[in-house]
Amino acid sequence: MKPSIDTYRKRRGFLKACLAVPFITPSAFVGSPITDYRDKALIDAPTLKVSLNAFSFNEPLSLGNMTIDDMLVYCAAKGFLAVDITAYYFPGYPAVPTDDFLYHIKRKAFSVGIEISGTGVRNDFTEPDPGKRQESVMLVKNWIEAAEKIGAPVIRIFSGNQHPAGYSRDQVLAWMLKDIQECIDYGKTHGVVVAIQNHDDFIKTADDATQFIKAINSEWFGLILDTGSYRVGDPYKEIEKTAGYAVNWQIKEKVFINGEEIDVDMDKLIGIIKTSGYKGYIPLETLGKGDPKIKISALLEKVNKSLTKV
Repeated sequence: MKPSIDTYRKRRGFLKACLAVPFITPSAFVGSPITDYRDKALIDAPTLKVSLNAFSFNEPLSLGNMTIDDMLVYCAAKGFLAVDITAYYFPGYPAVPTDDFLYHIKRKAFSVGIEISGTGVRNDFTEPDPGKRQESVMLVKNWIEAAEKIGAPVIRIFSGNQHPAGYSRDQVLAWMLKDIQECIDYGKTHGVVVAIQNHDDFIKTADDATQFIKAINSEWFGLILDTGSYRVGDPYKEIEKTAGYAVNWQIKEKVFINGEEIDVDMDKLIGIIKTSGYKGYIPLETLGKGDPKIKISALLEKVNKSLTKV
């Protein structure tokens, strides 16, 4: 059936309204690094979007009992707005799948109304062998290209967890920053933000994370703030210290206080996120034993309640 005359009139009215909006040049969005992580004009805007990190389905995805397509359909049905599709759930990882497969995933997500909030790789920049570190750099670069193709705005990387004998922390940090900068420069050419995750490895504290952010000082670099991986001191204070550098999150069920794993105070956590002025995706990640669908449902309900209360 052809659209009615009224439908055409409404469309023309919409187009006229769009054309009446002043054009904003790209330069209007360019600012200095770090200080422009947050736009003060948007502090009160309710734009936190709940996503799911694919690691929540680690076992079924790894065993082949669930496909990425299945996960996208599940997330859409549960009311998630996005999915963080970790790269190692793509077939053939660490190799990047064919464009046909990547575009299939992008199309599938679009068809069920789900955005792709990010992806991530396993790398280790604490490796003392320059050749092996270069392999990690190439891994990140390859998946930056994949991220661009599936429409993921950010790629998650790790620092690493080695403590190579004969090298000081400062020496390790120096080569890590060089390698990470190479990845960031490549990410910029593909429109993909590179973000490092605090993972209780080389980055254990808020000060460790801040050291990376300030040393790099780029608007194409930021922090994936893992709420369950600050295990030194008060996790909420550590989260609060670094929330202003977060370009994406991993919201977990537990935090560690004095070495003890306890349920997260979700109201407190969401309050910190909102106060920081962060806008964007807050991916949830469940861990441990149990049916992932039950665990995901419980965490999603908890987050949604806090989002409406705080």
